[in-house]
Amino acid sequence: MRIFLVGFMGAGKSVVGRRLAKSLNLSFYDLDEEIESHYKMSVSAIFQKYDEACFRKLETSVLESFPNKDNFVLSCGGGTPCFGENMAFMNSIGTTIYIKLSTDELVGRISSSYHKRPLTEGKSDEELASYVDAMLKKREPFYSMAKITVDASGTDKETLVEKILQVLQK
Repeated sequence: MRIFLVGFMGAGKSVVGRRLAKSLNLSFYDLDEEIESHYKMSVSAIFQKYDEACFRKLETSVLESFPNKDNFVLSCGGGTPCFGENMAFMNSIGTTIYIKLSTDELVGRISSSYHKRPLTEGKSDEELASYVDAMLKKREPFYSMAKITVDASGTDKETLVEKILQVLQK
């Protein structure tokens, strides 16, 4: 079983992914952590030293190593499905699950997160809301290609894991 969690930053892919993997007795991977381990640089450092285009190439390269693995849950970066053929690739080798949240919920989570993100760092609340809204509209067509969409609105992480498990059992 290969499960790829996709969705916008702040959707809870990493936390939910860890819990889902544990529930299913699968290995858990976070794509950003895999990139950092492989290239010996933080995602932020890659963005600062190079640019987003370079990061996306590195991201795709690491993602493409996953056909060599089985029985895992992979939490993808928010932009992963939106570049190259990444979404088609993930759909071809596993089950993709889109964790869907509204712009308002995402903005709330991102602004209150202790984890700073390269694409949103330094933005005011207004700028962040505008950015998230615009990017979500741009990325939604890619996210909606997921085999499964789970509405995470107003849902805590444990309930979301239960929702995903129920859908996977159908």
